[in-house]
Amino acid sequence: MTHDPAPSAADAAHGPLPGATPVDEAARLTAKVTLLSVSVAAVLIVVKVLAWRLSGSIATLASLADSALDLVASLATFYAVRYAVAPPDADHRYGHGKAEAFASLIQAGLVFASAALIGQEAVDHILHPKPLANEGWAMAAMAVSTGLTVLLVLAQTRVLRQANSVAVAGDRAHYAADVASNIVALLGIALAALLGTPWIDAAAGLAVTAWLVWGAISVFRQSAFQLMDHELSQEARAQILALVGDDPRILDIHDLRTRASGPYVHVQMHAALAGHISLEEAHRILIAAERRVLDAFPAADILIHADPHGRAEPHGGAFNEAGAAQEQTR
Repeated sequence: MTHDPAPSAADAAHGPLPGATPVDEAARLTAKVTLLSVSVAAVLIVVKVLAWRLSGSIATLASLADSALDLVASLATFYAVRYAVAPPDADHRYGHGKAEAFASLIQAGLVFASAALIGQEAVDHILHPKPLANEGWAMAAMAVSTGLTVLLVLAQTRVLRQANSVAVAGDRAHYAADVASNIVALLGIALAALLGTPWIDAAAGLAVTAWLVWGAISVFRQSAFQLMDHELSQEARAQILALVGDDPRILDIHDLRTRASGPYVHVQMHAALAGHISLEEAHRILIAAERRVLDAFPAADILIHADPHGRAEPHGGAFNEAGAAQEQTR
């Protein structure tokens, strides 16, 4: 049996295969962890406002600005994961799953904005250093922030082992960067207080800025994959092909196309069957194939087109196989 080759693009999938978790279970897990994310961001803002007011630390101010944008991003994710699982309607026949990718884009944009503001403030304090006050408060705030953020990242990681959510993955990437930035800020405050050199605190703010930019690029990349209908991983495609082909009456599979959309995956392909069988028998064969795929990918939307083996004309509209081959030779 001839199968479609796996895509040559880099495989960006991590964790469970997309669509491998039932939608209701994925919705329950993502709703719970996004509520936790919002709660943690709100608590951290209160802690860091108090610490910044008492110490005047630029590293603390940098972390406070980041936490404020974290709250906005977490709220966007909170609502996006709930909207993404809404069933298809008359205007959105493919569902609402890409709301998750849009939430991740918001996260990336906010992180870039945060990095720009923090970097500007850090440069100003390197050029015009100011002594810190009550450094202990700033250090305590950074320690509390780091501990809470680590717990949140662990919870998000546990959810992502069960449910593939680009919005939660983006949120986790953001908070994982926060853990590193908090540690850098904590070290900067400690060294500035110990050595009496306030510029070290501002330099720590610049390090936070660089880390935020790197995190934003990662989040943007994951969002772009879904919005641009990037193929599923090679592993997922191979499993789909194996499941559909697990019937000797399916003689060939070609023109496989896949994409992820939030908690859902969309799968379509052509399957070649013997030309002499009835339409009713072909229907039964393909329904059985769909059920095999759904057992492994319960959040999948599947469309299989039957072709008479060896006699099918190239078809498929703008993306037909013959047209695709012509484009590649130009």
